[in-house]
Amino acid sequence: MNVGVIGLGKMGNAIAYRLAQAGHTVYGFDPYDEAKLEAEKAGVIVAASVADVAQQARVIWLLVPAGEVVDNVITELLPHLQEGDIIIDAGNSKYTDSMRRAEKLQTHNMIFLDCGTSGGVHGRTHGFSLMIGGDKAAYDAISPLCNAVAAPDGVGYVGPSGAGHYVKMIHNGIEYGILQAYGEGFQIMREGSFEEQKLDLEEITRIWSHGSVIRSFLLDLAHGVFKDDQALTTVSGEIKEGGTGKWTLEEARSHNIPVPVLDASLRVRAWSRDTGGNYATKVVQMLRHAFGGHPIKRINKD
Repeated sequence: MNVGVIGLGKMGNAIAYRLAQAGHTVYGFDPYDEAKLEAEKAGVIVAASVADVAQQARVIWLLVPAGEVVDNVITELLPHLQEGDIIIDAGNSKYTDSMRRAEKLQTHNMIFLDCGTSGGVHGRTHGFSLMIGGDKAAYDAISPLCNAVAAPDGVGYVGPSGAGHYVKMIHNGIEYGILQAYGEGFQIMREGSFEEQKLDLEEITRIWSHGSVIRSFLLDLAHGVFKDDQALTTVSGEIKEGGTGKWTLEEARSHNIPVPVLDASLRVRAWSRDTGGNYATKVVQMLRHAFGGHPIKRINKD
């Protein structure tokens, strides 16, 4: 099947790579030369424009920044699309925007699917977790593509338009709380009663990763972090955020659902940007880098 991918950064390149490896012909576009070169290495046919992608593919994945950029790309695509074409937004768009976009494309007899995507930089090798919302028949039609991109058993239809990005939004809200809990626990072990003895966090995370009730992918990543560096003295504790956590908090408040863990984790992130953070936020920052490739700010300790 011919498939389009617009946005060939880390995530877009990984999705294009997995589609190509599954035997699909992938046409991709990105404005940056470095991304184009990497895509060619992944087996992507690099198109000269968004319009060229639309002329070749009836299913197009969008991996572009959420917000206005998504709308701009859709507007650019529209004159070149055919009835029944499917656009899949696999970025972290707000679910209400996805509902609006689906409605807009429906008036042109085209289909918009919102695809919550989790897996970060490891998705290229192991596959992604895909939460897809929108037209069920369209989802069924593209299931071979979804299975190529996803980890084994890592894809499913979660509901009508907006539901895919809604579920991913909640996923990220949960992620905020888990990361903060790990960070706080490691800070206590680093600076608490056994501060002078310097408990070995590499060894502790190794033990926890086998049989512990708090073992997880994030704990495995923490083990890798501490294997390289436990002091984290050159790492800034400033944690940036993409907006999904705040959207989750807003959703909870609009339904009078208490979310003290998420609320606290967002407050800590805001505090970290004002102050430079602490050991816990440094751990969170390192874990975000480990799973998502988020940039690390270094500080000079000379």
